[in-house]
Formats: sequence, structure tokens, C-alpha cells
Amino acid sequence: MRKDSVIAVDMGGTNIRTAIIDRSQTILYRNVQATGPDPLATLKELLQDSVSAAKTALSGIGIATAGLIDHKTCRILSSPNLNNLAGADLKGIVEGWHNMPVVIENDANAAAYGEKIAGAGADKNDFILLTLGTGIGGGIVTGGRLLKSAVEAGHIKISSTGSQCSCGDTGCLEAYASGWAMVNSAIQGIEAGTESIIKQMYNGNFYKITPEGIYEAALEGDSLARGVLREAGRHLGIGIGSLINIFSPEAVILTGGLTGAWNIYVDAAIKEASKRALKDLLTEDMIIPSALQGDAGIIGAAFLVFDKSS
Repeated sequence: MRKDSVIAVDMGGTNIRTAIIDRSQTILYRNVQATGPDPLATLKELLQDSVSAAKTALSGIGIATAGLIDHKTCRILSSPNLNNLAGADLKGIVEGWHNMPVVIENDANAAAYGEKIAGAGADKNDFILLTLGTGIGGGIVTGGRLLKSAVEAGHIKISSTGSQCSCGDTGCLEAYASGWAMVNSAIQGIEAGTESIIKQMYNGNFYKITPEGIYEAALEGDSLARGVLREAGRHLGIGIGSLINIFSPEAVILTGGLTGAWNIYVDAAIKEASKRALKDLLTEDMIIPSALQGDAGIIGAAFLVFDKSS
């Protein structure tokens, strides 16, 4: 019997989302829960719910998760937001719960594949996807296939020394262009005495500022907020230019919460990338937004299962 649906999972540090997806890319069912202190318990509950909700036989389970994945053993080597899953045999654990194939992939890689299947990369054979949020991740499709590599784009070096990154190194792209980098920059500016409406927005407790709050202040004309976004975007552009020079992609697809600040943050990145990339490799409209946004990862995870079952 042909099995036309899979369960796809997007495991994040804040929420775990599940969906039932068919071969026509239709999302038939969704559920979401806060990740909580025990991600495996939350995952188990969500998967049982999805199995119960399935109306047809299932091909398997695809899991997109933050962190480094050992593609030989399918273990999670490390994960910044799911620390208690480091070293876990997630594939083996889930296969023990449900007697069906399980595929594990890094969330940014899965998102890149999702864009290839049904999004902005559907008509492209070679592209890079960057996830822009609290951190920065990446995925690469080459020759129409997902590159099974770490693609930790947030940890390419744009400075030989520079700012300290969460990974423990210095000079990483993420330490200059991510959401947490923006927050740190805004706080440092206010602590140094720069005037900003951010202080009023948070009733003086500007340590609660978020990237969304920075963008909101920027739209109100706040010079500190606009400067933070432009500087973060400039550094992002340095990283994008380097990636274009290495991979010569057809497109660089951007996704994640920070793309909401496209008109300041991403515009600054595009301008800087145009200075940094080799002229023969950079084409007009090469840097584009995701077509799937939050659904890219679950669609990618689903079709990685379908590929294995074909």
C-alpha cells in the first residue's frame, strides 16, 4: 500500500511543532506545544497525538532540530537550545516509540530542502538559505540536492578577533548580525549614554529589549535603533558576500524573524554584499526572501522521509 503522508517535526528551544503532510505538500494537521524542561516528553506526546490524528498510513517521521547532527549515527552532537539532548540517539528513541522510519536533520538544512521542494528555491538547483533569528544558521542545496553538511553559517569568521560569540570563539558572523547581537549592541549604546526611545518603551528597563522592539523603535525614527539594524545588516552582508564568492549560488534565500526588518537590516546586508561579492558572481535580485517562512523546515523534514521511502 502506498503511504502518502508523513509526520514532520520542528524541534526548537521554545516550541515543538508537528504536522501531517502529504506528497502534494498539503499540511493536513498541525499541533504545537512549548518545548518545556523535558523536550523528549513533549515530543512523545505530540507524536502520539499526530499518529492518532492520521487518516492514512504513514511513511515515517521527519524531525528538523536545532544543532549539529552526526549524519552517520543520527545523533545530536550539540544543540544550543536543547542542551539536554546532546548526544541523544533521537532516531533510535523515536523509532522505539513508533515502528516506522525516522529521519533526523538540522533545522536550517531541512528549511533549505523545504524551499527547494515548495518555496523560493523550487526553480533553482543551487542556492544557500540563511535562517536569521536569535542565531544564524544555514543550509545549502547544490545540484538540486541538499548538502549534508553542518553549514554553520553563523560561525564563519568576519573578524580575526572581535566580539565574543556564544560558541566561545571570537569574530563570528553571529556575534555581529544575529538577534542576540542586536540586543547586546542596543544595550551597550544606551549604557554608554546614547539617547533612545527604547528606554521609554520598556519603562526604563531597557535590558528587556528584543530585536522586534529595536525594529519598532527604528520605525519611529530612533537613531540608535536604526544604527543597530544597519550595522548588523552590514556585517550580515560581509558574510553573504563571502558565501557567494565560495559557492556562486543562483540565490541566497533569507528566512527567520529578523527578515521582518527587511527594509533596514536586509537592505543594508544587500548593499554590503554587493561590495564584497565578486561582480561576476553577484546577480540582481539574488538575495531573496523565503516563500515558506515558518513551514520550510517541516516541509523539508517531510520530504526527506518521502525521498527515503520512494
